[in-house]
Amino acid sequence: MNQDTQNIYRTTPARTGKMMAIMLGICIVGGAIFFGMWDYWTSQPAPVVALMAGESEHGLQPGVATGKHIEVTLNFVESSDFRTLAFNALPGEEGHNPVINANVGDEIVFNVANVGKSFHSFGVTKASEGFAGIIPGSEIASANNPLKPGEDGMSEFIPAEEGTYYYICTVPGHREQGMVGEIIVSAAEAGDAPKAAAAPTGVHHDFSVDFVESSDFRTLAFNALPGEEGHNPEFRVNSGDEITFTTVNAGKSFHSFGIVSNPEDFNNVLWNSAIASPNNPLKPGQDGSVTFTAGAPGTYYYICTVPGHALQGMQGSFIVE
Repeated sequence: MNQDTQNIYRTTPARTGKMMAIMLGICIVGGAIFFGMWDYWTSQPAPVVALMAGESEHGLQPGVATGKHIEVTLNFVESSDFRTLAFNALPGEEGHNPVINANVGDEIVFNVANVGKSFHSFGVTKASEGFAGIIPGSEIASANNPLKPGEDGMSEFIPAEEGTYYYICTVPGHREQGMVGEIIVSAAEAGDAPKAAAAPTGVHHDFSVDFVESSDFRTLAFNALPGEEGHNPEFRVNSGDEITFTTVNAGKSFHSFGIVSNPEDFNNVLWNSAIASPNNPLKPGQDGSVTFTAGAPGTYYYICTVPGHALQGMQGSFIVE
């Protein structure tokens, strides 16, 4: 009589219970992480969604910049009971949520500070409600990594079309509590066409900057740290002037240099102004120089082009008039 010799594997109810408990724990932890970051998942639609909605990928069509520069200072403020939020002043007070007027192609630079006691973040949107649809480049911090009390940041926005835009706190619910202001954008005025670079003027400027770092490497700058004399100096030249920049890496990290139109875009170095590069940077103690001709009038930035270093403070204004 033939016998079935195949092995049969069994387990005990206790082992089965342990396995189910482990699987349940994994599901609970995964769910906690997902829903804990719910504000992040819903804070901004994916780029393909924006494109399907008809938005420009960067909020700006090429070639619309007028060269006009508008500086805006905004402070996050709160009522004592935290029920009312606003920019600059509470409702009924002078300066409450100021309306910003601009034309298509104007550069609006936001200097934003958190002078309250809660957490806030910033962005510009065309949406008349909610916190989605933030235009890339206009963000300062984010809902899942906001500005803490006392912190500040800078961003820029160049409107590509007429209409009403809104500057808001992008932390969910804060817009509804009052942190929203209007940006009224009109058609570009006659004479506001994009400015071309002037012919060479024969004028030459020599500028020099040093890369410096704080002892904990969290703060980076040119020439001096924030609060010290000479910190991130502003340079002004005329279109067509010849410029020579000399840089010295006086720190202990690696750095490179370039002039850009957006300090967050380290890949778009203008006018062959690069010194070294992110993949071949200046080592500590090394220096370099570059000579170029200033292009079209506008506000530009000299930065460290190593990713992240401009956001840590290695950026200064380079104004072409």
